Amino acid sequence: MSLLIVGTVAFDAIETPYGKTDKIIGGAATYIGLSASNLLEKSHLVSVVGEDFPRETIDLLQSKGIDVEGLQIKKGEKTFFWSGKYHRDMNTRDTMETQLNVLETFDPIVPDSFKDAEFLMLGNLMPAVQQKVLSQMNRRPKLVVLDTMNFWMDHFLDDLMEALKSVDVLTINDEEARQLSGEYALVTAARKILNMGPKYLIIKKGEHGAMLFDRDRIFFAPAFPLADVIDPTGAGDTFAGGFISYLVNGGDLSFDGMKRALIHATAMASFCVEKFGIEKLLEITPAELEERKLALAELTRV
Repeated sequence: MSLLIVGTVAFDAIETPYGKTDKIIGGAATYIGLSASNLLEKSHLVSVVGEDFPRETIDLLQSKGIDVEGLQIKKGEKTFFWSGKYHRDMNTRDTMETQLNVLETFDPIVPDSFKDAEFLMLGNLMPAVQQKVLSQMNRRPKLVVLDTMNFWMDHFLDDLMEALKSVDVLTINDEEARQLSGEYALVTAARKILNMGPKYLIIKKGEHGAMLFDRDRIFFAPAFPLADVIDPTGAGDTFAGGFISYLVNGGDLSFDGMKRALIHATAMASFCVEKFGIEKLLEITPAELEERKLALAELTRV
């Protein structure tokens, strides 16, 4: 089983009630890939960075089994940069600065060796870019997971609606689900979104867990209770990486298989928020991950 990850590799600068960082490594594909590396020996990456991106970070990704043949390095250009400040509740944030840089003209090129990937994770990118990646595959992957956000709904809704026709699983948060559907009640919102094309829908609710829907069933996974959330950046991408890597590793694409993947994804996301950036994702041991998954299961045991 092979996984192709498409998304941003970027720089972030983050401020939360627990501290502030200078420019650090971020990006959706970075979090997805590092999360997936906890289960998979190898995955493939398609993304773009500028000449300013550190070689040692690319080496780090490779050391985690992430094949960077599809990572474009644009000479004389700068890497995508985002800066944000989180409020006290850690659920809301203000974007202080966004520099698209190389992302503004990103034309994804899927290497020939990646075109037979059986699983495709389309990280948060312009919907037209996500569609272009899918069109380059030799055949449709067994599972296509797409992540998106309200910015694309605001500015590229038609492209997003077209992209949704070609995906198996859509992952969004509760605010985005309400915006996309025009419905406040999440069960009603889910029904409308599933009619747009996806077979399954995951609605992420931050500290309140995540919900998995298909046309007939609903499953809820609680978030792991933490005393302190240091930095929520990348938690959703870490969740996505955990979710799809579990399915790649196990091969069970049934609703029950996805329920188990949701628990794994929730555990992975809980680690991500304990430190700034990708730092905690580089420290997780198999024993710690298993312990947290068992604790999550215990939370719902009667």
